Parts: sequence; structure tokens; C-alpha cells
Amino acid sequence: MIDVRDVVHRYSGTTALDGVSLAIDDGEFVVLAGANGSGKTTLVRHFNGLLSPDEGAVLVDGRPVEDDPVAARTTVGMVFQNPRDCFVTATVGADVAFGPENLGLPREEIDSRVDEALEAVGMADRRDARVDRLSGGEQSRVAIAGALAMEPDHLVLDEPFAGLDWPARRRVLEHLDDLSARGTGVVVVTHDLRDLLERADRVVALSGGRIAFDEPPAAARERLPDADVRPC
Repeated sequence: MIDVRDVVHRYSGTTALDGVSLAIDDGEFVVLAGANGSGKTTLVRHFNGLLSPDEGAVLVDGRPVEDDPVAARTTVGMVFQNPRDCFVTATVGADVAFGPENLGLPREEIDSRVDEALEAVGMADRRDARVDRLSGGEQSRVAIAGALAMEPDHLVLDEPFAGLDWPARRRVLEHLDDLSARGTGVVVVTHDLRDLLERADRVVALSGGRIAFDEPPAAARERLPDADVRPC
């Protein structure tokens, strides 16, 4: 479980999150919606210690993130809006292997995780390809594979469809369906809810650094304008 308790976060005196509390259960599919600047990305970066709250606390599986950020980052995988921000090596296979290597896993386990993650996103035949020569959609899939290789309980994707054409978007959606069916928690951060409401268990909307509403998809559809999100 991801448990956010009264979190406040400020950037140079500007409040980005203002007393946010939120609990996300294992296996839930949650859409985190809101206009640009509403605090979505700031919030999820607290889930695994990429940011620390100025006030409040974030716990993962009952443990404060700041007490064990490595455990939090193993439990909560993060895929950023720009997949290039995730890449640290030149080739697809090496990049997906980077996280498991840093966990100190045996080589056989690392190779197995890389194979399974690349197969899951349809990139098994591109293991030796250079990351910088992939299309935007392929880079997004490799970034997801890198997170999957850590075998997280929750996968958080920040605007995963930005810049993707429809075939690439459909492939990512199909993969999220598969992850959800296998019990992985999914959090999608977006201001574009197309194709997502029918997949979500809950929609949490932020506005001005606060939670505007937390509703099931049917009720959320009626309240999207409250959070400056275009109805889909």
C-alpha cells in the first residue's frame, strides 16, 4: 500500500502540494488526473522518495519512505513523462538490466527479469538495439520494461501517452491491462483520460495542490470540469 498523509511540498516558497492525503491499495488501478501544474507529478515523486515532503509523511507497506528509499523504489516503479529521463546506458538490454543489477541480484536472475520484461512490452527482439535510435513509442516501452524488471508491486506512469501515436498508445494500454490482471497496482498520471476511465478503479483529481475529488469512474466523469480536466 502507498499511504500519503497530510503531505505539503513547496518549491522556493510556492506550495505545490497542500495537505494531500491519499491511500492506494495493492492491485488498484488509479488514474491521477488534473491540469498542468496541479501537483500530479510532485505527488507521485513522493511515492518512492524522489521528493521528500516539507510536512506530512509517505509510507509504503507501512514503512516511511525516507527510512528505506531503496525498498520504496523496489516496491514502487516509476516511468517518467520523458522516457529519456530514465535511460542510463546505451542499449536496450543493458538499460533494463540496470535496476536489477543495482539490487545485487545474481546474473541469472537479472537475465531472466530482462527477458521477461522485454517480452512483456514486445521488445524482446530489440535487446541489443541502441536506445537513442528507437522511436518515441519504443523508448516508452523500454522505460516500462526497466520498471517491470524491478518487479514492483505498483507501477506509476507519468503522462505515458505524451507524443505517442495510436498504435503505440494501444500497445501501452494493452500492457497496462495485462499488468492489472496479474495483480500489479497501476497509477497513471495524466490530463488526458481517453481510454482510461473504463480501466480505472478510482479517479483522483488534483487542483491547486489539493485533492479535488476521489471517485469511481462513473462519478468522476461528471466532476472532471471541477479539476479543469476535459471530459472524455
